[in-house]
Order: sequence, then C-alpha cells, then structure tokens
Amino acid sequence: MITLTESATTKVDELIKEEGEDNLALRVAVRPGGCSGFSYEMYFDSDIADDDETASFGQISVVVDPSSSMLLQGATLDYKDGLDASGFSIDNPNAQKTCGCGQSFS
Repeated sequence: MITLTESATTKVDELIKEEGEDNLALRVAVRPGGCSGFSYEMYFDSDIADDDETASFGQISVVVDPSSSMLLQGATLDYKDGLDASGFSIDNPNAQKTCGCGQSFS
C-alpha cells in the first residue's frame, strides 16, 4: 500500500476541503498506458469497493484497488511546492524504469 508524506497529506486535505464533500477519499491507481507501460491515476472518490485496500493518514483516507496495490507496495506519495519542483510525485521501488514526465513506469 502506498504511504503519504506529511506534505502530501496536508495538500490532499486542503484539496478535499475545497471540494466541500466530507466523504471523499484519495484513490490512487495504476493503469496500463503511458510511455513506459503503466501510468499513475489519482482522484477523489466516494465509491469504495469491498475489496479495495484503505489506509488513513490523519484525516485522509487513501483507497487502492487490489491490482494496483501490488504495484504500489512500498511506494510513497509526496508533494512539493518549490521553484525547482512542484506538485505530487510518487517514489515507487517497484518501478524499474520511469519516463521523463514521471507519470509512467514499467
């Protein structure tokens, strides 16, 4: 299961509050596609399936489907807001190769 850094947790919390819905969770998924074979997908979701894996980070619930969970084992979601780097990034020890955009891996 993926973990969130403190800065990612804070940013996700801010974004969920902007949405104005209390029951939203952050869904992180891996889908076929992208220039390296797989791509990451993140969005807010209130539809949680029985076989989804969930984890809590403060007030934030993170949801991952079973097939994505295997590919995200040990991964970390971080958020940076600086001049040299900004936005969310995933550090995934299961990725053998990543593309230049950082959004896909194999």
